Amino acid sequence: MKSLGTHLILELQGCPADILDDPEVVSRIMVSAVEVSGATLIQPFFHQFAPQGVSGVVIISESHFSIHTWPEYGYAAVDIFTCGDEIDMDAATEHLRRGLGADHIQKMVLSRGALDLPPQRIKHKPSAGDRPALDN
Repeated sequence: MKSLGTHLILELQGCPADILDDPEVVSRIMVSAVEVSGATLIQPFFHQFAPQGVSGVVIISESHFSIHTWPEYGYAAVDIFTCGDEIDMDAATEHLRRGLGADHIQKMVLSRGALDLPPQRIKHKPSAGDRPALDN
């Protein structure tokens, strides 16, 4: 059964506190993860908590990338939710692991919106091959 989306949940541990507590660094890593995944960036938003921690979301055409950090524990929780089959989740995961300096990562993948419809009735953002050619 075809689903509307894929929800990737990442548990990143062993991350340096100075990375996890810097909203500019976390934002840069998350936005570049969107770029390497092939997703279409719309808008990032990040917030610094007191005394520590960062939460943020990057809205993409295909849904979102989100993060919440606990620098005091070296831990970051990341969710990537996308529709369609065009996003490279493995590239995003590896980029986040390296960028956040995690020494351990756990992944969970869920199918979301598994509807009882024929696959041809479930529409997503068209792939490049499905888009009409532009006249010059």
